[in-house]
Amino acid sequence: MSVRQFRPYPDYRGSGVEWLGEIPAHWEVKRLKHLSSVDDESLPEDTDPELEIIYVDIGNVDASAGIAAKERYSFSTAPSRARRVVRHGDVIVSTVRTYLKAIAAIVDPEPNLDVSTGFAVIRPRLLDFRFAAYALRAPYFVDRVVAHSVGVSYPTINATEMACFPIVFPALEEQHAIAAFLDRETSKIDALVAKKERLIELLQEKRTSLISHAVTKGLDPNFGAAKVGSASFSEMPDHWESRKLRRLIRRVIRPLVIEPNTEYREIGIRSWGKGIFHKDPVRGALLEDKSVYYIEPGDFVLNIVFAWEGAVAVVSEREVGMVASHRFPTFRHSGEVDLDYLLMVLQSEQGRALMAINSPGAAGRNRTIRLAQFFDEEIPLPPLTDQHEIVRKFRHEERRNDALLAKVREAIERLKEYRTALISAAVTGKIDVRGEAQ
Repeated sequence: MSVRQFRPYPDYRGSGVEWLGEIPAHWEVKRLKHLSSVDDESLPEDTDPELEIIYVDIGNVDASAGIAAKERYSFSTAPSRARRVVRHGDVIVSTVRTYLKAIAAIVDPEPNLDVSTGFAVIRPRLLDFRFAAYALRAPYFVDRVVAHSVGVSYPTINATEMACFPIVFPALEEQHAIAAFLDRETSKIDALVAKKERLIELLQEKRTSLISHAVTKGLDPNFGAAKVGSASFSEMPDHWESRKLRRLIRRVIRPLVIEPNTEYREIGIRSWGKGIFHKDPVRGALLEDKSVYYIEPGDFVLNIVFAWEGAVAVVSEREVGMVASHRFPTFRHSGEVDLDYLLMVLQSEQGRALMAINSPGAAGRNRTIRLAQFFDEEIPLPPLTDQHEIVRKFRHEERRNDALLAKVREAIERLKEYRTALISAAVTGKIDVRGEAQ
């Protein structure tokens, strides 16, 4: 797919803005503040404490999909930043953590919808608000916002400064046509992305299913069944054994003396993932209230808060030099169990269920696993040679599954890149879509 399939305008002229380039000859360039107002309304401090607020924070807005989630509070319990009042036709643009590109149009909002003061609320006066929403998320504008933001962890831009940025300004009728065209085309793209994201879910479910089959059925589908003394693993091949986890792994603690001005890289474990991912460096001063440990390749690690989601991993050479906090206890395995086999067991449907049983608390909340109780649970244990073969066969199937996942993810990235390019080309006049909107 390419935006080149659409024709350009017949005549162009210089925009007078170096990073914008040429624009259609009949278009104008104006500062955003001349086309809209900014931050018109806020909730006063004497608002009724019992007033219900439907609140949108920076993290609730997706760069492509817009507002993805909302939270409900009374005014008295709402975050102090829940003050910006929004109305139909407004466009919200994040001025904090601007790299997130949290930008969204407000369409038919609830009467008590409010957004964070971390947003600039743009209220168009001479702009079609749908056109404005596309123009303000086009790279030429977003890149200016990010480039003029100040700070490292939480880059911020002043809304007044942002309002001085120039944007392209076609006639209102043409704005309507561009917005209608982009509504139609981005909807098609979003539908394709949704289908491919569903395919990713199915491939991930297939991986879990492959693991679950491998660690309960083994190499021979016609096994004779035997009972397992576990709340989740009900059967196993009759030549396997059932062993308590505490017989197979033991905890190891390698305390780290924290140096206040030294940076450490702390591990994290992706939920439903296949291993450890790297977190950003943290300074020693931030770790002083924690117990922090060395980790070594071959350590088995779990996230005590999200273990029930399959957040378990094995430390590899890639993690050498990193540290683990108290949330990530580390263990070494005995010679009776293949470490990759153990990882498969605990990432299976039954293994996650076993960890969930031992992680009391409401679903969707932080639930800390009770390790002493959990390690009294039993898991199926085939002979070591069978474990090796189970892991080998699973890895073969996993590579095929991963190759498909990579292709689907690549296709999604191409679609998203095309979506961004199409929006940019349309709102900057690089393509003429006036006859394409029907």
